[in-house]
Amino acid sequence: MAVLAKIRQRSALLIAAIAIALFAFIIQDLIGKGGLGQNTKDVGSINDKDIAFEDFRLKVSNLEKSGQGITPTQAANRVWEQEVTLALLMGEFDKLGLRVGEKHIVEVLKADQNIGNNPMFLNAAGLFDLGKFKDFFKSNPEQAQFLKDREKDAEINAKYQIYNTLIKSALYTTEAEGKFKYEAESNKVNFAYVAGLFSTIKDSDVKVTDAEITEYMKKNEKKFKAEESREISYVLIEDKASAQDEAEVKNKITSLLSGSVVYNPATGKNDTVPGFKNAKNAIDFVNANSDVPYDSTYIAKKDLPAVDADRLFSLPAGAVYGPYKFGNYYCLSKSLGFKSGVNAKASHILISYEGTQVPNKREVRTKEEAKAKAESILAQVTANPDSFLMLAFTASDDSSAQQGGDLGYFGPNAMVKPFNDFVFGNGIGKVGLVETPFGFHIIKITDKQDGIRLATVAQRIEASEATSDKLFAQATQFEMEAAAKDFDKLAKDMKLTVAPVVTAKALDENFGSLGNQRAIIRWAFEDDSKVGTVKRFEVANVGHVIAKVKSIDNSGLVAVSLARPYVEPILKNKKKAEMIKAKMTGSSLEAIAKTVGAPVQQATGLTLENAILPGGVGQEAKVVGNALALAANKISAPIEGNTGVYVVKNISTVKAPALKNHAAYVTKLKTQSSGDSNRAIPALKAAATIEDHRSQFGF
Repeated sequence: MAVLAKIRQRSALLIAAIAIALFAFIIQDLIGKGGLGQNTKDVGSINDKDIAFEDFRLKVSNLEKSGQGITPTQAANRVWEQEVTLALLMGEFDKLGLRVGEKHIVEVLKADQNIGNNPMFLNAAGLFDLGKFKDFFKSNPEQAQFLKDREKDAEINAKYQIYNTLIKSALYTTEAEGKFKYEAESNKVNFAYVAGLFSTIKDSDVKVTDAEITEYMKKNEKKFKAEESREISYVLIEDKASAQDEAEVKNKITSLLSGSVVYNPATGKNDTVPGFKNAKNAIDFVNANSDVPYDSTYIAKKDLPAVDADRLFSLPAGAVYGPYKFGNYYCLSKSLGFKSGVNAKASHILISYEGTQVPNKREVRTKEEAKAKAESILAQVTANPDSFLMLAFTASDDSSAQQGGDLGYFGPNAMVKPFNDFVFGNGIGKVGLVETPFGFHIIKITDKQDGIRLATVAQRIEASEATSDKLFAQATQFEMEAAAKDFDKLAKDMKLTVAPVVTAKALDENFGSLGNQRAIIRWAFEDDSKVGTVKRFEVANVGHVIAKVKSIDNSGLVAVSLARPYVEPILKNKKKAEMIKAKMTGSSLEAIAKTVGAPVQQATGLTLENAILPGGVGQEAKVVGNALALAANKISAPIEGNTGVYVVKNISTVKAPALKNHAAYVTKLKTQSSGDSNRAIPALKAAATIEDHRSQFGF
């Protein structure tokens, strides 16, 4: 039903409009408070290199206006990451004394197809002509700034290519590493062992405190480094219609079905106004009485509300159905008739050729070659319709090849004209060949859907003024009392629900299940927002959020609540290991087995590369490594593994024959480390001194 899409669209536009207004208000508020008038004029620094606010603000503004549909905070985050990366790389370039010449810069510029393939800059042989390129900018001085900006970017790009090449050249694998790899794969050990598994001790018998988790994080600070954060508790009081409000909307829309008597002051008499059932012009009636204007689209049954789809789709022309509820609306619908084939479903095989804008070409071919191939495939499909699916998989240049060419359902004019005309001009099962700007398409029409046109009166179910006033009073009362009382207990007493705690960083946007609520997060990081501070926020189309700063974490580590799921099992296993080790006494495996209540087991032919113990225990490289290091018939001390504590006895070690060289294993290691150069920038960030003051400037 087209009205349903309109309802969603209308709501989304309203939310967007309010969000823009709120953002403007917040910025004005910041300026009024002096939020932009900080002592520093820099939004941050990287290794003592300052990033000026004005320059940063301009880049963020330009990115916001770029049409990419990103929020102000997303733009600020993206520009910040770019600034950090650029500053770190430029520092490295300066340390290394990297320089690039004209040839380097030209090669980078040529890689841009708008320059390298631009006909203005090509010679008679179709190759890039540097002379033509320079002459163009000499004769078009107004374009000089564009070239200067591009050359600056190209210079950085060229330096980065050299820098990356230097890193890759510095990565090497030694013969000794190749030898170790060979031995790790080939040296085998047979051993007996006793396993005291962690799973034999209940988790509930081992406690891990917050202090222990914090201590562990401090010892492994790099893994748990985090920005300053806030834990925010909140209660949501939704601004929604009461049962009485909903009943009133239903009664109001029901009254539109039948005619009504209205006094006409011009004639001094009562006029009978026809209702929706008998209205002469259903479209005018909808536009006069509905919160959503009339839409003439024919709708397939699958797009109607599931509960009422059967009744709506079977309505005879002129018949009315309703009232029925859809989302936040009560609706009445009148059938304006059916239409066959409003949507179509088709599959296709695309054969593109050189010059078409298709990114997934399987092979380079001329237009003539593409046409010949398409005609050949059409002949195969005509002779054997069942071959279409496999031919789409193996021959189509379109991304739909992975779905056997299936494009799903689509409406008129959703596809380019020749494609659209073929599909909507032929019946189900028809196969044919058409040409479009993308290439040649072998098309198979697989289904069509009928549709119904409905004139729908939709009236929004929303809180009445009395209900909104009552909710506002409740939210205000909670805000005032929560400042001095226990937040959770007060919520319980007022029969409200405390939402899950939100852990937020200064530049986050998303706030739990409420999505983008930047204003709440910004408030939590203001100087006067201490632990226990409470504030009420009105959120458009949602209601009232009463938020409380539950905790402030400026330790530089992630919150204990976030780290616990990862750290707690590690610390519990360490404690379990000590408990198991204390039991493991005895001079033989058999004696040790009795103390832990586990059998003596056998492992055969294990290597460091294949260190999976039998019985579904899993990978235990430390256990196998200890077994390999033991002399025959020697027993190890207790070994703390991944899944338990082990004691092993070496039965025999079978060493692999010596090789003259280990080139194959060196090559294997090189392949495994081929992407290590990508770790350079994260490593530079980890080692850098980065100060981020963006939140002080309202970002």
